Amino acid sequence: MRLEYQLAIAFGLDLVLGDPRWLPHPVKVVGRFAAGLERPLRGLVPSARWAGMLTVTTVLGATGTATWLVLQMATRMHPLAGDVAAILLLWTCLAARDLIDHSGRVRRALAGGDLVEARRRVGMMVGRDTDALSEPEVVRATVESVAENLVDGVTAPLFFAVLGGPVGAMLYKAANTLDSTFGYKNERWIEFGWASARFDDLVNWLPARLTAPLVPMAAALLGLRPVQAARIARRDSLKHPSPNAGLAEAAVAGALGVQLGGRNYYFGRASERPRLGDPLQTLAPRHIGEANRLMLTTSCLALLVFAGLRMLIQGLWV
Repeated sequence: MRLEYQLAIAFGLDLVLGDPRWLPHPVKVVGRFAAGLERPLRGLVPSARWAGMLTVTTVLGATGTATWLVLQMATRMHPLAGDVAAILLLWTCLAARDLIDHSGRVRRALAGGDLVEARRRVGMMVGRDTDALSEPEVVRATVESVAENLVDGVTAPLFFAVLGGPVGAMLYKAANTLDSTFGYKNERWIEFGWASARFDDLVNWLPARLTAPLVPMAAALLGLRPVQAARIARRDSLKHPSPNAGLAEAAVAGALGVQLGGRNYYFGRASERPRLGDPLQTLAPRHIGEANRLMLTTSCLALLVFAGLRMLIQGLWV
C-alpha cells in the first residue's frame, strides 16, 4: 500500500477514534526510555551538556531502529501486516482528535458555568497555574494550546511521515518527547536538556513555516479572517520566545480576531509573554470551537499539500 494511503487512513483513525488507549503507546515508551537514560549517562559523561547530547543520539537511534525492525518483521509475516503496522504507528503520532477532545471539555465546562472545572480541565493542557484564571484567561490558555500543538501534534508529524514514513514520524515524535522531558530552563536541565531543546527547534523549523501559510487558507475556507491571519503572522510571530511556536499561534490569533499572550503564572511567579494579534474581539468560549475548526481544517490542508507534493515529486522521477 502506498504511504499516502497509509497516512490518510491513520489520519482518519485519529479523527474518529483519537489516541488508541488500548495500544501500548510508542511515544510513552520513548519518554520512559529517555528519562531512564538521564542518571546513567550523567554518571558516564562528566559534562551535563555532552551527556544530554548523548541522550538525544541514543534515543533517536533506538527509536529509528526499533520502528524499522517492527515494520520489517510485520512485512515479512505478510504485506498486509506491514501495512497495518505502518498505519498503527502513524496513528499514534497524530493528536488532532486529542486536541479537540481536551479543549472541548474546557468549552463545555464554561458553557455550563463551571469555571472551576474549566480551570481544572485547561490545567491538563498547559503548564501555567490555572487556579485563579478568569473565563477569558481560560479561553486564551486553551486557544494558545490548540494553536501551538497544531504543529507539534499534527502538521509536523504529517510532514516527517511524508518524508520518511513511520520511521520519520516516530523520529520526529522522539525529538518532541525529548524536548518535553528535558527542555526546561531550570537548574537541573538547563545544560542536560540543551541538545533536546535545540534539536526540537531544528526539526520544527520547516514544518512551522509550512504550516503558517496554511492557516490563512483554512481561515478563508471557514469564513474567518485570512488576510488578518497572514498579516498578524508576519507582524507578531517573531515576538514569541520560541523560533517556531509563534508562527501558528500568531496566525490563529489573527484568524480569530483575538489577542493571545500576556501575563501567565508558573508556580506562583509571573511571566510576561508577548502579545500576539489585535483584540478585535473579547475572548469567549466560542473561540475554542473556532480554534478547533481552524486546527482541523489546517491539518487536512497539510495532509493534502504534503502528500500531494510527495506524489508529484515521485511522478517527476518516474
